[in-house]
Amino acid sequence: HNVVGLGAESDHVKVAAGYARNYLFPQGLAIPLTMANKRQIEALQKRRVDREAKELHTMTELASTLSKLTLVIHMRTGEDGKLFGSVTSGTIADELRHQYDAQVDKRKIHLQQPIKNLGEHEIPLHLHHDVNCTLKVRVESSTPLSPEVQAAIAAQAVAQKREKEAPKAEAKSGKEGGPRGRTPGKGEHKGEGKAPRGEAKEAKTEKPAKAEKAERAEKSGEKKAKAAKAE
Repeated sequence: HNVVGLGAESDHVKVAAGYARNYLFPQGLAIPLTMANKRQIEALQKRRVDREAKELHTMTELASTLSKLTLVIHMRTGEDGKLFGSVTSGTIADELRHQYDAQVDKRKIHLQQPIKNLGEHEIPLHLHHDVNCTLKVRVESSTPLSPEVQAAIAAQAVAQKREKEAPKAEAKSGKEGGPRGRTPGKGEHKGEGKAPRGEAKEAKTEKPAKAEKAERAEKSGEKKAKAAKAE
């Protein structure tokens, strides 16, 4: 049988002779590892495989169900909204059993510290070494609250929601703003090796300036030629 700190069905373990003789064997928790017990050990191995497969299937279905639930727990509070007491792992386990008939060991509810304020909380559950999920817990007051306190709780819920959605929005904008999604900045062009617009304009204005200078030189040359002819 399962023995905490020692092993489970079909495990081969070494123990002190006195511990086996005085406790494990009389209690029917273990058997000697001998050829005579070979068939019984093989049966234990099969039973263990079947049990573990059944546990994995059960916990997977339970995790799928719990991840879709919002467990509402009512607690007594003062007028300022402060709880009289706190919500613990044991409280959550009891409420799951009473409200949904879900059997969850409180040791599998990984609550870092007791909940001491109203609102929604996400609690991680480690139901199996291969199965994890998150349970939403909403703590509500069983006594009337002032409008100011209700407004403060609502504002806190909105702030928490925005805080959770912020990393997703940043990740999404990061993907869209990658090398493919980047749009050219001001003064930039899509094609590589092309001059910026400012330089292009300077190049265009440079040609008329040279032409104008040539025309002026040509006109001054004509004037000098006419002056020489008149002389």
